[in-house]
Amino acid sequence: MFRRFAIFCGLAVAMQAAGPAAAQGSSWPARPVTWIVGYAAGGTTDIIARTLAQALSEQTGQTFVVENRTGANSNIGAEIVTRAAPDGYTFYVGSTANAINRTLYKHLNYDVVKDFASVALLGTVPNLLVVNPALPVKSVQDYIEYAKANPGKLTCASSGTGSAIHMSCELFKLQTGTNILHVPYRGSGPAMTDLLGGQVDSIFDNMPTVLPNVQAGKLRALGVTTADRSPSAPDIPTLAESGLPDFSVQSWFGLFAPAATDAAIVQQMNQAVNKALASDTVRKVFDQRGVALPKPPNAAPAFAGFVRGEVEKWAGVVKQSGAQVE
Repeated sequence: MFRRFAIFCGLAVAMQAAGPAAAQGSSWPARPVTWIVGYAAGGTTDIIARTLAQALSEQTGQTFVVENRTGANSNIGAEIVTRAAPDGYTFYVGSTANAINRTLYKHLNYDVVKDFASVALLGTVPNLLVVNPALPVKSVQDYIEYAKANPGKLTCASSGTGSAIHMSCELFKLQTGTNILHVPYRGSGPAMTDLLGGQVDSIFDNMPTVLPNVQAGKLRALGVTTADRSPSAPDIPTLAESGLPDFSVQSWFGLFAPAATDAAIVQQMNQAVNKALASDTVRKVFDQRGVALPKPPNAAPAFAGFVRGEVEKWAGVVKQSGAQVE
């Protein structure tokens, strides 16, 4: 009898210890959830976040709020989330930039691998080299020739120093031996405004941001940065086709939580995101914008491994370019 009583007490203690975590996961979300984007509204990260936030609000019955916290190439937003309570109500919408920043920034107050729990890949996009129509170039080779004829005068905007948009330009400069002036902004939205206004000449921007302006004739597309042409813009050649066979850049976007977030909540969010990605509404928006959906099952551990690989890959490009930010 004493032995049965001891076993009963042990089980009771174990259930009590597991109870709060289990209850927290099962009742989530019980209030509004915030997704923090490190860039200004209007860019690809923001577009993807808002599309999915709307779908998740409808799916769960709770409000998913997208909050733009700009600065330092999305590092401000990332740091805010690493300091947030790991209770499943604050998440970070990260991107390729966060993998790049780990090597690019000499002093960084967070580690994208150690300080976050990777939740899910949200989508991937090619970058698109576009120019203001006033620039007298109509192809990638024209762009190279113009840059060589005007060293340091041709400008290339980006959503911020260290973004995949910026590093696309740096990789292009390395492979073509050109001197192009990089002009960083606090997001793709402000950069696009100045490109359309003629204050800057060009940008290697994410396709969802620039494609509508290309289709409207407001910008001229020269090339896609991925190895293959995009199904959303099959008439635009790749940079590889245009004389740069080794050029290949793909931007990715993913969801992260503070590192100590309960694994049950991370799993629930992963499942909710994948359900939203499979919805007709999200698929339609992503297709129109040129965003490729992640391949199933898109599990959290697989995304974590992907992020580690991206950190290693971009470290080599950053070191080769010589780029460094304090």
